[in-house]
Amino acid sequence: MKVESVELRQLRIPLASPFETSGWREEEKTCIIVGLRSGPLAGFGECAVSRGPWYSYETTHSAWHIMEEYIVPSVLGREFKTPGELLDVLSSIRGHNMAKAAFEMAFWDLVARERGVSLSKMLGGASSQVVSGVSVGIQESVGKLVDMVEKFLDRGYRRIKVKIKPGLDVKLVAALREEFPDTPLMVDANAAYRSEDMERLVKLDQFELLMIEQPFAWDDLVDHASLQKVIRTPVCLDESVAGLSDLKAALALESCRVLNIKPARVGGLTVARMMHDVCLSHRIAVWCGGLLETGVGRAHNVALASLPGFVMPNDISASDRWFKEDIVEPGFVLNPDGTINVPTGPGIGVEVLEDRLDKYTREKKRFKA
Repeated sequence: MKVESVELRQLRIPLASPFETSGWREEEKTCIIVGLRSGPLAGFGECAVSRGPWYSYETTHSAWHIMEEYIVPSVLGREFKTPGELLDVLSSIRGHNMAKAAFEMAFWDLVARERGVSLSKMLGGASSQVVSGVSVGIQESVGKLVDMVEKFLDRGYRRIKVKIKPGLDVKLVAALREEFPDTPLMVDANAAYRSEDMERLVKLDQFELLMIEQPFAWDDLVDHASLQKVIRTPVCLDESVAGLSDLKAALALESCRVLNIKPARVGGLTVARMMHDVCLSHRIAVWCGGLLETGVGRAHNVALASLPGFVMPNDISASDRWFKEDIVEPGFVLNPDGTINVPTGPGIGVEVLEDRLDKYTREKKRFKA
């Protein structure tokens, strides 16, 4: 299939409520939507970057530069049989996984639409619904956090993830456990801790958490391995595993027992599916995390999470968790049983609304072969 044109749109969309982690706070969603066209068909991908280098070194500014100067010239006017072929062409660009992923996922959508099948089916998905958890950011008080968690549980979410940081961890989790003794609960530190905090993290063992996600540095595997040796609670890696090489090292060091697979982080769905297969063969539990994606990125995540190895609740919430209005139709809705339906239509199974795109676009460029 020939990539006849490329469209880049930088979006800024207000969040329904601010989201705060151990290292940053976001009040709006920033991203770059990539559109690839071949004949009458269009496929869409999302580069889920922030304005600053907080979750990743990639930002909206750096990703736009890499896309315009390097990725677009590499793919425009070329024919690819598979998304993997497109990704191979981009292999000379070191890093910049989120920028690459947006193009690779847009091509997955394009090919699936051409074949008239859902993205889930093309990937080998086995589920018609994915189990949904929700991520709750740092709040002004424990009382407000408890209120938010109760609200999300009442809506039907099957797992709660809360953000923690040094000084806002053991007492906070103790309060939540007292209020919600039977709720599947996990914590996410976004790399806020250091090796000298090991004993403090071990204290979280008493709360029967599903996992502790990414307590140490974004590029660390050794301290995570040391923690996993002395703690019963499974350690989950996120930022530390940016590809298959990182995953192999994590497995060799026994740095985790759970992996959060975000296709944006690892360079797209091709690599994400490979990592899923490796984890399945090593009996490592996996789930799909989120980066506050719009409906475009969320649709890709849902398709990935339909694969058989995704046995834990995912950070794939309903569209209205983050946005008062999304850029796709239909939006994603939480079912009463805490699941989200996997779209069955061609490609990502949702339609991108041009008027919404125009409303939230801050910069746009088109390229034709």
